[in-house]
Amino acid sequence: MRFAKGHGTGNDFVILPDPDGVLPLTPAFVAALCDRRRGIGADGVLRVVRSAAHPDAEASSAAAEWFMDYWNSDGSQSEMCGNGVRVYARYLAEAGLVAPEGTFNLVTRAGVVPVTMGEEITAGMPVPRVYVQSEAGTNGAVFTGTAVDVGNPHLVCPVDEATLERLDLTAAPAIDPLIFPAGVNVEFAAVGNPPAGADLYRRMRVYERGSGETQSCGSGVCAVAAVALHHAGLESGVVVVDVPGGRLTVTSSPAECLLRGPAVIVAHGDVDAQAIRQLAPLHS
Repeated sequence: MRFAKGHGTGNDFVILPDPDGVLPLTPAFVAALCDRRRGIGADGVLRVVRSAAHPDAEASSAAAEWFMDYWNSDGSQSEMCGNGVRVYARYLAEAGLVAPEGTFNLVTRAGVVPVTMGEEITAGMPVPRVYVQSEAGTNGAVFTGTAVDVGNPHLVCPVDEATLERLDLTAAPAIDPLIFPAGVNVEFAAVGNPPAGADLYRRMRVYERGSGETQSCGSGVCAVAAVALHHAGLESGVVVVDVPGGRLTVTSSPAECLLRGPAVIVAHGDVDAQAIRQLAPLHS
């Protein structure tokens, strides 16, 4: 089975070209692929499939040819992944499936996303919706945060720099299941001085549902930017967010949310699908 490997600010993905939607993916198979010791290793899987060939996307096939079928590393599916969108777009361009420049649309489970190609890639994300206060518990402490919908759920918890550094995110933070029945990505964000051209700056770590702590989360960066602007009393602005894997820039207004950052394809190869299937029972 052919595959590629790519990442956006350290958030890494196994990319499976499957334009006709014939690969028999299962949660256990995906989890085995993402196993960092026995499989290829990744935060998630991006299946490259035409919208018309996938039941989750065929209704949007007139708006965009390609559907980003995104799976977390534990085999669960997710609505949106901002880094995944950019890596997926970079793969399409390098594979000659879209033009290397200009703008085109992708279908995601959170809707149709416009993508603009360049040295860095800009994705038009769902406009974040800030909606309620909640809490996350970790390291024996409880942190108050703001819930944000970016096509998928987030909880943004402000912390200081020292707390951000010492957080142990090897286990999922405790959250309110009544507010987040399908789980939630939890972001911890510290304030800093904005660089030139930015209105606000945050440094962020994240625990992603279905993947654990990752080097970056694009939709999480958008959530952090939305909360930063909300707390500053701003409707629009440019927010720079540093994550362990690099830097992302969000340009936000009531009408749109643009996420800009790098995306790199680092490898192409073949994986022994039968060996992965034999490993899959360990992840069932």
